[in-house]
Amino acid sequence: MKEMTNGQTGRIAKKSRKTTETDINIFLNLDGTGQSECLSGSGFFDHMLTSFAKHGKFDLNLVCKGDMAVDAHHSIEDIGIVLGQAFAECLGDKAGICRFGNAFVPMDETLVQAVVDLSGRPYLYFNARYDSPKVGDFETEIAKEFFLAFAMNAKITLHINLCYGENTHHILEAMFKSTARALKEAVKIEGGGVPSTKGCL
Repeated sequence: MKEMTNGQTGRIAKKSRKTTETDINIFLNLDGTGQSECLSGSGFFDHMLTSFAKHGKFDLNLVCKGDMAVDAHHSIEDIGIVLGQAFAECLGDKAGICRFGNAFVPMDETLVQAVVDLSGRPYLYFNARYDSPKVGDFETEIAKEFFLAFAMNAKITLHINLCYGENTHHILEAMFKSTARALKEAVKIEGGGVPSTKGCL
């Protein structure tokens, strides 16, 4: 537990990553109130990250300076890497956490389910399709790359399942919201030791 500037305590991490393609700085507090300031270089992706923070009750500050003149792929994938690393650092030894989380989120005609296990075994199952290749400035195929990078670096098992839906904006937003709500449930402190018969996660 680290002390926050407002005197509260929380599971907090600050992570940075700089390459020839991106320069990323992230602050994450798992025990926040859903406040966020996200500057990814993509307006639509900022909207997704803001939704992620709000519905997970995570405080998130994120700045990415990337090679957007090429496209958004490097920035969004690398944000997944750094956000996953920050998430893993916040969890620490995972003592007392709920560990599992499951959430269904509807958005009009769309329904998405996200299920997580903070297992220490990184895996992504991603079942979704889109009719639109872009939403705003966001290439929709990059969503999978973000969730893959996040799951691998957070060392979690993440299943995202599009039950049904038509509007691509709704589908993507429901993915981020359901993942956030599943994670919110999984990181909740229930007390006791590490929730595994192995004694560690």
